[in-house]
Amino acid sequence: MSITARQVAADVLNRSRSRDGFAAELVDDAVNAANLSPQDRRFVTQLVFGVIRRGGTLDALLKPFIHLPTHAVQDRVWDLLRLGAFQLTFLTHVPKHAAVHETVELAEHVGAPKAKGFVNGVLRRIAELTTDEFTDAPGAAAVPFALVESAPTPLERAEGRGSYRRLTKPVLPDPATDPAPYFAAAFSFPQWLANRWLKRYGADECVRLGFWFNAAPPLWVRVNKLRASRESYRIQLAAQTIEAEAGEHPQSLRFPQHHSIRDLPGYAEGDFAVQDHSSMLVASALGVQPGMRVLDACAAPGGKTTHLMELMDGRGHVTACDIDPKRLETVAALAQRMRLTGIETVLLKDNEEFPAGPFDAALVDVPCSNTGVIGRRPEVRWRLKPNEFEYLIRLQTRLLILAADRVKPGGAVVYSTCSIEPDENEGVVKAVLRGMRGLTLEAEHHSVPGRPSDGGYWARLRKAKA
Repeated sequence: MSITARQVAADVLNRSRSRDGFAAELVDDAVNAANLSPQDRRFVTQLVFGVIRRGGTLDALLKPFIHLPTHAVQDRVWDLLRLGAFQLTFLTHVPKHAAVHETVELAEHVGAPKAKGFVNGVLRRIAELTTDEFTDAPGAAAVPFALVESAPTPLERAEGRGSYRRLTKPVLPDPATDPAPYFAAAFSFPQWLANRWLKRYGADECVRLGFWFNAAPPLWVRVNKLRASRESYRIQLAAQTIEAEAGEHPQSLRFPQHHSIRDLPGYAEGDFAVQDHSSMLVASALGVQPGMRVLDACAAPGGKTTHLMELMDGRGHVTACDIDPKRLETVAALAQRMRLTGIETVLLKDNEEFPAGPFDAALVDVPCSNTGVIGRRPEVRWRLKPNEFEYLIRLQTRLLILAADRVKPGGAVVYSTCSIEPDENEGVVKAVLRGMRGLTLEAEHHSVPGRPSDGGYWARLRKAKA
């Protein structure tokens, strides 16, 4: 008997909850194993990412209709309630009766057949709660709707001009009197992060960030400049009626529609790498030249590593280090697909320092909170805890110092994160500058989420000449 898209989605959510991997990898593995049609693959992706992104909002909508303690409801039954509530609240192409019926039928699949009546009763109440009316104003009886459907243009998405779906009664906090609880519940963020961002950004910017992070992120690719120009590759795409828009980075292309990466022309030949626009800026900031020896301190999965080699016109050497052997394999695989030589992968054991060098330049793209890429990695908002920042900042500081120590006098070090938290970004850089003589800040850049892509930060530091 063939497995359905909803069954696959329920199974992936179960694996995601147990931290068995990130959603993107889990979905990819599951849909390939199930041999689903392209349409069902898209539906699984929409369901899984939607439920993870909107989990906090879905719980806020569900809880008024559940007269049991949360712990009394099995985890897999909660998954079903969220799956059903997501379809009823955030999808317009799924009829309400189908969303309820098909989700109730999943109870047997997840091993909880006795929960059918319970799931049916709760989802019918959600169906009654959601209306087909929309407004442009937030409220206790208005749920922020997905920008994918409500704001079709990039400009509108960037400005956060989303719509809100009306509810038949108020179930969310009042945004006028309780802005932080409203943001947490309506946009689905943990309360501590909502408090942190509201204090820093204010309500309007938080709303914009909320809409951006809850929408499917755009697909960007970096054209391999050693194999094709951006324009020639864009013509190659146009020949197959695939639309792509040039970004500010000279190698960047943005796709208005999503596509299967492996089906894009030139994939096997290494004509491009999937990489967000903000991430492309990082390797370019290092200013490498042909013939340089470069340290890539935290290399996996290899997007910036391969970009460095392209920027050196394929003539140079990159020492790509990482502590995870499986992720390091992706660096070598990407370099091979893109026909790039001169990249040496080095597996570091726990607390092992980087190779001695000296290097002409170093890139240290540190482990971080990932708050700038929450739209791309939806689990981050739930997995990240406020007490992790202290550990991360210590690690980031250590890695930057070690990388800077490996660079010869006059060389550059670029420190980068995919975080939008100041203490992980300029805070770390300032601390290192205070502690290391002969190191100066030459340039820095903040990538703002949604303008036009992921959030992040880089800083270029220069060592004094001997």
